[in-house]
Amino acid sequence: MSASLDLPVIAPGATAAIAGAHGAERERLMRRGRRLAWLGVGWHAVEAAVAVVAGASAGSIALVGFGADSVIEAAAGLVVLWLLSGARRGSPAAERCSQRLVALSFYALAAYVMVEAAYGLAAGDRPDASPLGIGLAALTAATMPPLAVAKGRVAAALGSPATRSESRQNVLCAYLSVALLAGLGGNALAGWWWLDPIVALLIGAVAAREGRESWRGEACGCC
Repeated sequence: MSASLDLPVIAPGATAAIAGAHGAERERLMRRGRRLAWLGVGWHAVEAAVAVVAGASAGSIALVGFGADSVIEAAAGLVVLWLLSGARRGSPAAERCSQRLVALSFYALAAYVMVEAAYGLAAGDRPDASPLGIGLAALTAATMPPLAVAKGRVAAALGSPATRSESRQNVLCAYLSVALLAGLGGNALAGWWWLDPIVALLIGAVAAREGRESWRGEACGCC
């Protein structure tokens, strides 16, 4: 499985600085990038609250872990907002710092998801059915891909690897929500409690790979 939705690829040879657009057009793209980042932060805040409440009610480690993932993704969105604000705009040093902060959030997500998945398998926990969790997962699976594509286009136009890395977290969120939906649905309909932690382990492996690429600067082919 690959965390890819055919997002626009930043051309090899681009600098680490935001250099894909100039003047008024660059400012317009930065404003759009900030709006998209705020949209993502707001959604992930709501998502985290609903997931944690639903997970605690149903005794679902997967749902609580999904809420923790939402907190991490909101933090990555705040990193991009930091990058696209004030004197940091267009700074190669800020761009690289932001990309590495996003990479660290990938690593945190991978560690949390994989540890929780392994624990769930070992403990044999059988959570209750959660209609609220199923609805949340279905809604997230439908809304994250378009948001990721929109952010990826802005990142490509700006030549911003950090913004692109953050957009790929939305792709991971979509994958994780599909895994969560399969796990919760399988548990509710057929008693397949083990399905969700197994898929979550795969998601964690993808997150670790994305973190490595973002840290090395491979998301843009320029570092």
